[in-house]
Amino acid sequence: MAVYAVGDIQGCFSALQRLIDKLGFNPRQDTLWFVGDLVNRGPESLAVLRWVKALAPAAVVVLGNHDLHLLAAAEGVRPVRKEDTFQDVLEAPDREALLDWLRHQRLLYREKDFVLVHAGLLPQWTTAEAEALAIEVEQVLHGADYKTLLREMYGSSPAHWSPDLMGMARYRVIINALTRLRFCTAEGEMDLSQKGPPETAPQGFFPWFALPNRRSRDAVIVSGHWAALGLRVEDSLLALDSGCVWGQRLSAVRLRDRKIYQVSCGGG
Repeated sequence: MAVYAVGDIQGCFSALQRLIDKLGFNPRQDTLWFVGDLVNRGPESLAVLRWVKALAPAAVVVLGNHDLHLLAAAEGVRPVRKEDTFQDVLEAPDREALLDWLRHQRLLYREKDFVLVHAGLLPQWTTAEAEALAIEVEQVLHGADYKTLLREMYGSSPAHWSPDLMGMARYRVIINALTRLRFCTAEGEMDLSQKGPPETAPQGFFPWFALPNRRSRDAVIVSGHWAALGLRVEDSLLALDSGCVWGQRLSAVRLRDRKIYQVSCGGG
């Protein structure tokens, strides 16, 4: 039995299928972990969702910012943007089943020494605290008031976590950290506007995983989201967004020995 973590797919279904073939994946005994952003910007979001949904229970999925945006657009609480490419999902006869399945996925998954999350963790959070905060938001997302959460999650303020935060401000910070984080200060203030590689960090800000005071360093964080960072394998980090949707590569890692598998994504 093997567990493979797969980077951001973003609707690149043909690349995903070529990567799965390369893994020799057997759904009867292996498991796939998906770091989020299953959909959007690529050409076949619908095919990706249908395929991953059908994998259960051999798939573990955490939500990325593009997945949450699809849910918000589908509920009509946010407009579809000109660069969005998930119209195939919105027009599908099985859209409601797919969207309901997607809405009930996790924001963070923790197993043994591994934490699966789309973007990152703030330095103040232990992995147990991050998991508890993710569950807070998941309970709202899975509940009757989920449309309010989808509408109010947008925005970059507050930029700093405080345990005293309440309501939608609290949920927004948690969602932003788990699905949008790249740079933050040692105190946990987030800069969510800069998307470049680590050397483009604003003054006083650092890649979230590089902070020496990060309380989650005892775990291996498996993440995506940061195409400009690229594939990065460190003792406590497996960063897997290698820019497939931008014509680069789709990456996976076998967790037991950190073997890397990649396919080219030219042409989606």
